[in-house]
Amino acid sequence: MATFISVPLKKSTEVDLVKPLSKFITVSYPAGEEQGEYIRAVEELNKLRKNALGRPLDKHESSLEILLRYYDQLCAVEPKFPFSENQLCLTFTWKDAFDKGSLFGGSVKLALASLGYEKTCVLFNAAALASQIASEQNLDNDEGLKAAAKFYQLASGAFGHIKDTVLSALNREPTMDISPETVGTLKLIMLAQAQEVFFLKATSDKMKDAVIAKLANQAADFYGEACKQCQYKDNLPKEVLSVLAAKHTIMQANAELHQSIMSKQKKRFGEEIARLQRSAELVKTVASGYDEYVSVKDLSEKINRALVAAKKDNDFIYHDRVPEVKDLEHIGKAALVKATTITPPLSQKFADLFETMVPMVVQQSMSIYTQRKAETVNRLVGTMRETTNLCNGVLASLNLPAALEDLSGDSIPQSIAEKARAIVQLGGLQSIEQLIRDLPELLTRNREILDESLKMLDDEETTDSELRTKFNQRWNRTPSGDLYKPLRAEGGNFRNILDKAVQADQVVRDRYTTHCDMIALLCKPENELNAAIPSANPTKTLQGNEVVNVLRSQLAQLDEMKKERETLEGEIKAVTFDMSTSFLTALAHDGAINEEQLSLSQLDQLYGAYNQRVQATLRTQEELLGQVQTSHQEFSSLKQSNTEANQRDEVLKKLASAHDSYVEISNNLREGTKFYNDLTEILLKFQNKCSDIVFARKTERDELLKDLQQSIAREPSAPSFNVPAYQSNPAVPAAGGPTAAPRTVFTQQPQQPQAKPMPPARPPPPSITPQAASTPPINAPLTGPPNSNPPPMVPPNQAQGPPYPSYQGYPGYFQMPGYNPYAYGQYNMPNMPYMGYQQTPGQAGYPAAPPPGQPYPGYPQQPPQQQPYYPQQ
Repeated sequence: MATFISVPLKKSTEVDLVKPLSKFITVSYPAGEEQGEYIRAVEELNKLRKNALGRPLDKHESSLEILLRYYDQLCAVEPKFPFSENQLCLTFTWKDAFDKGSLFGGSVKLALASLGYEKTCVLFNAAALASQIASEQNLDNDEGLKAAAKFYQLASGAFGHIKDTVLSALNREPTMDISPETVGTLKLIMLAQAQEVFFLKATSDKMKDAVIAKLANQAADFYGEACKQCQYKDNLPKEVLSVLAAKHTIMQANAELHQSIMSKQKKRFGEEIARLQRSAELVKTVASGYDEYVSVKDLSEKINRALVAAKKDNDFIYHDRVPEVKDLEHIGKAALVKATTITPPLSQKFADLFETMVPMVVQQSMSIYTQRKAETVNRLVGTMRETTNLCNGVLASLNLPAALEDLSGDSIPQSIAEKARAIVQLGGLQSIEQLIRDLPELLTRNREILDESLKMLDDEETTDSELRTKFNQRWNRTPSGDLYKPLRAEGGNFRNILDKAVQADQVVRDRYTTHCDMIALLCKPENELNAAIPSANPTKTLQGNEVVNVLRSQLAQLDEMKKERETLEGEIKAVTFDMSTSFLTALAHDGAINEEQLSLSQLDQLYGAYNQRVQATLRTQEELLGQVQTSHQEFSSLKQSNTEANQRDEVLKKLASAHDSYVEISNNLREGTKFYNDLTEILLKFQNKCSDIVFARKTERDELLKDLQQSIAREPSAPSFNVPAYQSNPAVPAAGGPTAAPRTVFTQQPQQPQAKPMPPARPPPPSITPQAASTPPINAPLTGPPNSNPPPMVPPNQAQGPPYPSYQGYPGYFQMPGYNPYAYGQYNMPNMPYMGYQQTPGQAGYPAAPPPGQPYPGYPQQPPQQQPYYPQQ
């Protein structure tokens, strides 16, 4: 009766978690205490996997705790690392729990770069181990019954969880053991066994028969559902199907048995007999068809005793009519079991090794937020710089403030002298030219890294396409072209960035070429600079003029505004805020992160006031420039206009513009150098990512090629064909022993049965007289068909003996002592056809047999050969 089904565990190959995870942590997190803590956590995770999967597990709750703790850790670590084929690629290989050729069939093993696949297989092992632990419980006491029910319900819940999630976790066809059909059937089986345990406990506790009958009927219903699903899907073996059918019938019999007791208590003696008869028939069915799987001897005896007593009492006392089975009232059902809900953590001792690490969704949101923040800062700073450059350009076109400082007409204006000294301090032409020479080298280095990274992807994709063309549907892994789409998009983005950078570099070079001569003039000593500037008539009469004073005041306000912008730019760049807390709170509260809404709201709070200040400076500059232009017109009308003055003003304008261009070009070149250096680091990470995924794909490719080679080697090397008749129907040997059946290698067409060949004719027995020996008896009866039968066939690797008679006990045959006529191969004699024994007149009769173990005279002695092909009679 106590026959329970348990599930075998899946087996996994060893996987190194330390190297890839540690590499990701090193690249993604800055060096320090936090990075070291994460690397130590990775080592602990690797040890946990070895303990859970790298050794045999005892059928004990402590072993199940290890499996559940590893499963919980996988669930906790999944959102914190980008596990995927094209990012952090870890390939997990698991064998089918029922192996090839087993009762469940399916693929031998499956390797996938999916943490969801690892989680599914680990949870399957937890369910399988729970079923094994439950089957080992002692069901004779309450503790064993309670433990068995708990573990069966846990197994049922785990199998049900796999059924609901396996296809989405794998994104491909799973092996047979974890397919939704198989785990769905296993879920029902475990639930039915848990219900049966409750039935056994109710029986042990001697609860009311009405309750026991309902529990038994519900268990029968669970077993019936599992049996139907097993028959419909054909995913479980005959043995399991037989046990399910037997259990279904047995639980029905128990339900009828206990319901018959209720009928007796209600004085429905005919109904009691009908239910007992039904119960006896059910048990008889089990005993006749499933006795090798389930024993029902005790139950059968119990039912028969009750049936005999009930019939006796009814026949002598009650005389109640026995109703038909179809007229009996249906027995109720009571389900006391429920599949355990799988909600991590399942382990009682679980502690997240990566508790301080933020999930990947938060990291991704932080990355996008950082981009949004950088765009906001660049927009504000860029707006201020553009307006400042516009202001400088307007002033340079008006030759301000140099025109106000150059009232003498023969000396270097103070602003021009300061600008010349500033350029010399910044390095002059040599600094810019060195920066310009460095840019092509940095660009070439970045292009080479990008080209090498994409070439790795191209080479692996070409190899994958060739193998896919060669093996067709057998090459069932994800195409490299589909897998590399995100990487190629990222590489294309990098290439576009480099192309735009090249265009920007060219713009900077053109601007430098335009202002190169004036910048070189500013780099010369002061006396040479003064000599290069044309002289003009003095305009000292404008000293102290109200227009000049107003213009100087307006220029001073513009300088103050520029300084305010520099301060404002520093404040904008210094703004910091940790958005991870907001993202984590949203993730914990809503289960998801609306990054765009949260980021835009926070950026508006951080930079809203700064944006208003920037806009205010723009309005101030616009007003001041308008006033400056008006004042400059008045100033120009007061100045004496002549050719020398105009030439001097033009040179001073160019010098002022050259200074502004020098500062901007220098800043652009330094930003370009920093850009290329930063891009180099990013491209190196991209190259490492490409290298890692290509290496993982090569490892997966080698493993798949190995499996395909083994699969091809097991296939027949030629199609089915008809074997010639003379090969399929060998001649029957003369010996009377059975012939070994040939192995079937190819599928043959069915043939008509051949008539059984007759044995060959017996040779005449030897006679003791010479006449009898030389002439056979005239009246000798025919004992076989004509001598047209083919000679007997003997395997070619076995020595053929002479055709001695093979029929023992032939009348008149004198067998020599110690001689076995069937020991073919004992002597290496030529295969000579029997011609009858011709004895010359006067020759003596047959000589006596030699001693045992000695050869006959005239036969060469040979070493013992292999065993005879035909068995001895």
